[in-house]
Amino acid sequence: MPNTFRTHTCNELTASSVGHEVTLSGWINNRRDHGGVLFIDLRDHYGITQVVIYPDNPHQYEIGHLQKETVVQFSGEVAARSDDNVNPDMHTGEIEVVVKTYEVLGECAPLPFPVFPEKETPEDQRLRYRYLDLRRESVHSNIVLRSRVISHLRDQMTKEGFMEIQTPILTGSSPEGARDYLVPSRVHPGTFYALPQAPQQYKQLLMASGFDKYFQIAPCFRDEDARADRSPGEFYQLDMEMAFADQEDVFGVMERVLSDTFATFGKHKADTAPFTRIPYREAMLKYGTDKPDLRNPIIIRDTSDIFAESGFKAFATAVQNGAVVRAIPVKNIAQKPRSFFDKLVKHAQDSLGSKGLAYLTWKEEEIKGPILKFLDTETVNAIESACDVETGDVVFFVCDEVDVAADIAGKLRTKLGEDLSLLEEGVYRFCWIVDFPMYESNKETKAIEFSHNPFSMPQGGMKALEEQDPLDILAYQYDIVCNGVELSSGAIRNHQPRIMYKAFEIAGYGPEVVEQEFGGMLKAFTYGAPPHGGIAPGVDRMVMLLAGEENIREVIAFPMNQRAEDLLMQAPAPVSEEQLHELHLRHVLPEVQE
Repeated sequence: MPNTFRTHTCNELTASSVGHEVTLSGWINNRRDHGGVLFIDLRDHYGITQVVIYPDNPHQYEIGHLQKETVVQFSGEVAARSDDNVNPDMHTGEIEVVVKTYEVLGECAPLPFPVFPEKETPEDQRLRYRYLDLRRESVHSNIVLRSRVISHLRDQMTKEGFMEIQTPILTGSSPEGARDYLVPSRVHPGTFYALPQAPQQYKQLLMASGFDKYFQIAPCFRDEDARADRSPGEFYQLDMEMAFADQEDVFGVMERVLSDTFATFGKHKADTAPFTRIPYREAMLKYGTDKPDLRNPIIIRDTSDIFAESGFKAFATAVQNGAVVRAIPVKNIAQKPRSFFDKLVKHAQDSLGSKGLAYLTWKEEEIKGPILKFLDTETVNAIESACDVETGDVVFFVCDEVDVAADIAGKLRTKLGEDLSLLEEGVYRFCWIVDFPMYESNKETKAIEFSHNPFSMPQGGMKALEEQDPLDILAYQYDIVCNGVELSSGAIRNHQPRIMYKAFEIAGYGPEVVEQEFGGMLKAFTYGAPPHGGIAPGVDRMVMLLAGEENIREVIAFPMNQRAEDLLMQAPAPVSEEQLHELHLRHVLPEVQE
């Protein structure tokens, strides 16, 4: 059945269409007047076609004064462009449409910012007029990419034998690490639903219900502050869970799905299975983070023992009191000017909170550095050996408590890798971070606390909980990381109530707390639950990497701003007293501080 508004899209006509009568509809993307001949680039979702209006067309003046972004229908004949006017970069670059008639389908008011060409525009203005921003080719193509990626993920998971099942959006509040978004109940005064931070309990209940492999493109809601790689409010993840599975089974599925997806849609070469696996403690030592960018060749070294016996008292005393020294060796930068090192020291102190930044340079003629005078030859030789130093190299040193030193050294590694253009180009480097500690010690109270996910199965099961030092127990927890971006955390779940009770007991929670907070899932496990595990890579972050964007809002159709505001829909906003009364609510605003 013919379409009322168009016979073809704006990316459909080719040289084989020459001589055909056609009708196109779209937005005026751009126009040019060449000696009385008017050229218009007509844009729709699919692409651009050039239409031409000659001086003998009675409508030329009217068309020439239409506002850019006006929606217009053009009818005319397809003509071949002259050889010198062919545009090889356009699918329709060999033809143009000679206009006979036109009709304005949607008038356009003066624009708050140009759609084409794409000029730098404040983010708040872009979000307030997001429907215009989405017309821009860069953002529009990101949303198209997102749709294609999600469709591909669905296909891949189905091929892997997973069933798509939707879990509730209105659910109960549960302590999962972030703030809940609460929804008041009208029919049950004084009670609240919560929007799910993740479908965690539901997907585990599906495994207990006899479903073998579950997935969904799941919306998740967390009242968190925005970051470049995290949107406030809501996000989407490829949520999956599988029964009768161990860690290797989960890894196998994800490696196949992610490597295929990144190879299909990415701009770079993607790692293939198996991905590199790095124990958590090794990652914190070598990279200073559990989200390492493996494109960066810099590897952090531990030189604590070397400095403990050195003449550099500032470091030696600190190490004897429990601090560590992390060394950051960098190749071939010894000839950098003194200003380079001064700026880096200032950055470490002012931006990273470091107490200082020591360094040594191995130049061809001699070794130099502010701390060299405190070190004997034996100590310098030990540093050279530990850091694989060659002529031209520089080694930076950070001394502090273990966690602080790791954080500072990791951020310096990242900065040096980026500033010196050391990152390997044209690749997606994946890795699994494994063997997370089950527990950690609270720095202030020294109490034993869960380190990450409390529902993970401890490695060694009940035997480990009963016999090992809690701080030595590892969990079947894992993260998947790509180019320094954490895509997801996952775990093999603790599906045995007796082990769950014991795990919570070690962290200071009695059985009544477990039953009160997680009674539904706990009870389900008492009726026979299979071993199971899963993961949930973030769709937004995947698309951000595939699109080559640094901000996640560039790949979300209608994102909130950094203050968790929807400027387009003006949310959040006050509601009427009638609505509050209906929900049995009243609000108490915080007092304004003078």
